[in-house]
Amino acid sequence: MWLLLTTASLISAVGTAHGFLGKLNPESPEVTMNISQMISYWGYPSEVYEVVTEDGYILDINRIPYGKKNSENRGQRPVVFLQHGLLTSATNWISNLPNNSLGFILADAGYDVWLGNSRGNTWARRNLYYSPDSVEFWAFSFDEMAKYDLPSTIDFIVKKTGQEKLHYVGHSQGTTIGFIAFSTNPNLAKRIQTFYALAPVATVKYTKSLLNKLRFIPSFLFKIIFGDKIFYPHNYFDQFLATQVCSRETLDLLCSNALFIICGFDNKNLNMSRLDVYLSHNPAGTSVQNMLHWTQAVKSGKFQAFDWGSPIQNMMHYNQPTPPYYNLTAVDVPVAVWSGGNDWLADPQDVDNLLPKLPNLIYHKKIPPYNHLDFIWAINAPQEVYNEIVSMMAEDKK
Repeated sequence: MWLLLTTASLISAVGTAHGFLGKLNPESPEVTMNISQMISYWGYPSEVYEVVTEDGYILDINRIPYGKKNSENRGQRPVVFLQHGLLTSATNWISNLPNNSLGFILADAGYDVWLGNSRGNTWARRNLYYSPDSVEFWAFSFDEMAKYDLPSTIDFIVKKTGQEKLHYVGHSQGTTIGFIAFSTNPNLAKRIQTFYALAPVATVKYTKSLLNKLRFIPSFLFKIIFGDKIFYPHNYFDQFLATQVCSRETLDLLCSNALFIICGFDNKNLNMSRLDVYLSHNPAGTSVQNMLHWTQAVKSGKFQAFDWGSPIQNMMHYNQPTPPYYNLTAVDVPVAVWSGGNDWLADPQDVDNLLPKLPNLIYHKKIPPYNHLDFIWAINAPQEVYNEIVSMMAEDKK
């Protein structure tokens, strides 16, 4: 059943890419680079730091302190923090050419740009107490990213820059942990000037992505299939789906990539010459528990904490028999939203349910043809999204 469900989802995924032929272009240099090297490759200043969370996770965060334009003015600049989505990393913001990557665009617009990484991805796979080979290391979901990763990272940036407030840009799960953190941590919320939410995700009741199929797998079977550590089913997809469903070389690569299967693929609006960069850095990994949390969210249709499996275990974690709900009406920070009309993961119906709950919604733009990954990689993302973000941030300066 699992194979049939996944195959059905995959056929739907590659349908959008039907007719795409040929081999990948020659390998881009960034394929084998780390984040700092990718930034430096394009001539931008690059810094990297380690943030240690309250529960011992060590997260690499990257900084582009200024851009190539007006680089002689290196005094204090307004701070922007970019937080990636599910199964990805900080590379998302710098994977395209400089004039098409939000990280570089903001640096050139006069901002001090910081790129975050969530626990468990390629650049955040260390802990003071647990080895990444242990089950204990991977016992987290987006709950802990919101409770520990985001506050620790933002505290570090505030202390390093000496600035009390910053702009927050989140994509996908980056918006999810923002909604949780800013609704449950008032002191953290006070540090956010504006929250720019790209493809926002709270509930996923109507999602059309692979998560919708994964919800049919019972929790015990989910862990039998995927284990109880890292969720990175490359081998599975490579061995079965890529060979049985996809027939062309480029589609083989897409079909074996968990990120594209979960989020969708829009070859018409993607710079295909950068495909090797996307594929080499994504998926960047997360925990099986995090993916299980997302399937719970699809089943329940609610925005709530991880269900540990029994009233007794939930009592141990939450002092109540069921996981607590997250209150979106408590997100007091100004929120600007960009959503897609063709988004598999942040379905328009879920977004429509989210928006009325935000008490300080200052802007919403729906882009009908956009899918989930267009917000970070689309060829026309500057025209549709990024230029508006820069303009809105400039208004905040006044």
